[in-house]
Amino acid sequence: MTRFQPRQSSLLPPQTDMAALRVATYNIHKGVRGFGPRKRLEIHNLGLAVEALDADFVFLQEVRLFHTREAMHFERTHFGWPAQGQARFLAPEGYDVAYRTNAVTRHGEHGNALLSRWPIGDIGHHDVSDHRFEQRGLLHVPTEWNGLRVHAVVVHLGLVHASRVRQVQRLADFITAQVPPNELLIVAGDFNDWGEKLDPAMASMGLRRACAPGAAAPPMTFPSLMPVFALDRFYLRGLQCRSTMVPRGMTWARMSDHLPLVAELEPE
Repeated sequence: MTRFQPRQSSLLPPQTDMAALRVATYNIHKGVRGFGPRKRLEIHNLGLAVEALDADFVFLQEVRLFHTREAMHFERTHFGWPAQGQARFLAPEGYDVAYRTNAVTRHGEHGNALLSRWPIGDIGHHDVSDHRFEQRGLLHVPTEWNGLRVHAVVVHLGLVHASRVRQVQRLADFITAQVPPNELLIVAGDFNDWGEKLDPAMASMGLRRACAPGAAAPPMTFPSLMPVFALDRFYLRGLQCRSTMVPRGMTWARMSDHLPLVAELEPE
């Protein structure tokens, strides 16, 4: 297994400004890449990568709590399948972890997670599955950052546009019911919005897409080898975006089919 070696040029500088909230969203592809005899375990490299992002909040999708078949497949490798759930395994020291299952399969399950450098409150989960072939959910985690309440919602929307439209409406209903209108909100994750059609629906509920000032186009994150789609996003309420970046290079491209998206935010 090729070990992850972050290059200084591939990442933002270490965080020093406490007025900035650094966030990252990353679809980790269940910590495994490849097929058949070429299948490889990347969860250990992903752990080093998440730490290198140096984010206050890390929004994760396609995270496993367990998978019996993969655990058996990799049990004889030098870096074997972690004994703990992937969210807990990936969390840097001192981070709080929130995880909830979205999809249950024959050999295991997977869901969304939030890793937080700041204290978290009661974890909520809301099923937004649109049909039985795709199990989807919202992970809601209230957090305290610098004396401010920030609501983090981790999403992974469906593969069909009509499903995504209905899931965004359920997201709007959930926010109305669960998030006070005067509190800060970040909705982040893999939106699977290939056609760039969801921004108006998100704006209708008061959420603005995070884009760096002066950016000509949103940062591309998929596919990781040669990204041409901006599937991974942050939508904000009460916060504004200072900057965004996507770490690139073959090492990052090997770990997942998505690249992580990192942003620095500040209150409006």
